Amino acid sequence: MLGDVSARIRTVLRWLLTVFMVVAGANHFVAPAAYVAMMPSALPAPAALVYISGLAEILGGLGLILPATRRLAGWGLIALFVAIFPANINMAVHHLPLGGREIPTWALWARLPLQIVLVAWAYWCSQPAKPTHPAR
Repeated sequence: MLGDVSARIRTVLRWLLTVFMVVAGANHFVAPAAYVAMMPSALPAPAALVYISGLAEILGGLGLILPATRRLAGWGLIALFVAIFPANINMAVHHLPLGGREIPTWALWARLPLQIVLVAWAYWCSQPAKPTHPAR
């Protein structure tokens, strides 16, 4: 019974992450300037990197849907969260606005540990459910 609840929670959270990633990724194409603005200046071709990361978010989110691609999608999302971490640090250090809106300093810094939550979420949602065995 507890396994059923855990499986349902995992399914709901996997779909929530799927929708979150697809919407976030699509937003890279709808409003790329907001993402280009947060890119560290040392990185080449910021607009191209924004589009690539947006596509990766969409594909990673969609990859969580099918069991055959779920594990690879989870690892891909984890790699993506690590890859975009410098942009989040750049935003916090330079107190950059997000899409033209000022973000409180505490929120910019709070986004950094949120990446750990996203990594854990992607990992947990992409792992196969453990089989439940009835009590003997």
